[in-house]
Amino acid sequence: MTNGGNLGVIRSIRDIELTNKTVFMRLDFNVPLSAPDDAGERRVEDDNRIAESLPTIKYAIEKGAKIVIGSHLGRPDGKRKDEFSMEPVAHRLAVLLGQEVMLADDCVGEGIELMAQGLKNGQVLLLENLRFHAGEEANDPDFAKKLAKLGQVYITDAFGTAHRKHASTHGLPSLMPVKGMGFLIEKELKYLDPLLNGPKKPFYAILGGAKVTDKIKTIESLMSRVNGIVIGGAMAHAFWLAQGDTIPAGAKAPKPEDIEAARGIMKEAKRREMPLLVPADTNQGFDIGPKTIAKFSDFLRDAKMIFWNGPLGWFEKPEYATGTFEVAKAVASLDAIKVVGGGDTVSAIKESGLAEKFDHLSTGGGAVLEYLEGNGLPGIEILRSSRQQLIQPTL
Repeated sequence: MTNGGNLGVIRSIRDIELTNKTVFMRLDFNVPLSAPDDAGERRVEDDNRIAESLPTIKYAIEKGAKIVIGSHLGRPDGKRKDEFSMEPVAHRLAVLLGQEVMLADDCVGEGIELMAQGLKNGQVLLLENLRFHAGEEANDPDFAKKLAKLGQVYITDAFGTAHRKHASTHGLPSLMPVKGMGFLIEKELKYLDPLLNGPKKPFYAILGGAKVTDKIKTIESLMSRVNGIVIGGAMAHAFWLAQGDTIPAGAKAPKPEDIEAARGIMKEAKRREMPLLVPADTNQGFDIGPKTIAKFSDFLRDAKMIFWNGPLGWFEKPEYATGTFEVAKAVASLDAIKVVGGGDTVSAIKESGLAEKFDHLSTGGGAVLEYLEGNGLPGIEILRSSRQQLIQPTL
């Protein structure tokens, strides 16, 4: 159970009675699919998000719940599009679970309600793509009410979409009296909360990627908590130009607003007397150079907590992967809490072969950054209940 101070508490799935209950699970099955084969069928190319949800699903099965799963897939823009069907996901989930998974041909309507009502304990029904209806992204109250007819208990484990105010992540839980989080979100909060509240010191942030403006609010929030920031990736170019340096020919030029944002961050770091490290050398503008690798690794050596978001170079190309992989190696060897957020960064750490040396690889990209801004996420805050609500009446 996670305490939100005066905001109340969030119940874990383990705090909720599930036996004989129909549980609506909002999961994140937004996975990459292959192109159609000769028979016109697609398959799941990376099942990591499905695998991550298994502990929560299996727990509910073991407790004798009837499970209705809702997820989005891709961007069908409120229309039914075959290339975004959940069918390949249903097949892969059935294999990973080792049991049958029924696939509904829609996610709302009388027929779907009958399917949900007909479930037996331990059975799993996967709804068709929630985003086939415009009401999902619009957080339409009527669409949320239709979804609410499919379950008695609401559980979300979709951290990657918790920063969206959509019908299945916000409207639906607002209608459900019994709600909570799955094991995946519980794990996310276990590692992300300490970054906001009482982090171990020294606490350093490693920030890469392309745009400074995409991360400005997160950086501003982190600056009040960290003891230093390391900057890499294409966003370093904005810092170079802000301090009067040039960027290599052929390197990606930052936008004026990114340079202005970098200038503001540098000014704030100076005011706080906080180290802000930018690359000292570069591999053609697509990776940090050997001097920078040594400089960053040395700086991070005394860390007790590290948050890393954004690769330090174009790691997908072997010739530009050295910086990210070498810094990952240096960080992996530290006796510190190491948290990685963002899809590209998680991919880079996995590709480096060092994933097991990191404490937590977050499933959320934008959700992690918004969480670290310190204002909460709609899909998580809506789960909070007052302590009074948690007291069951005595009969």
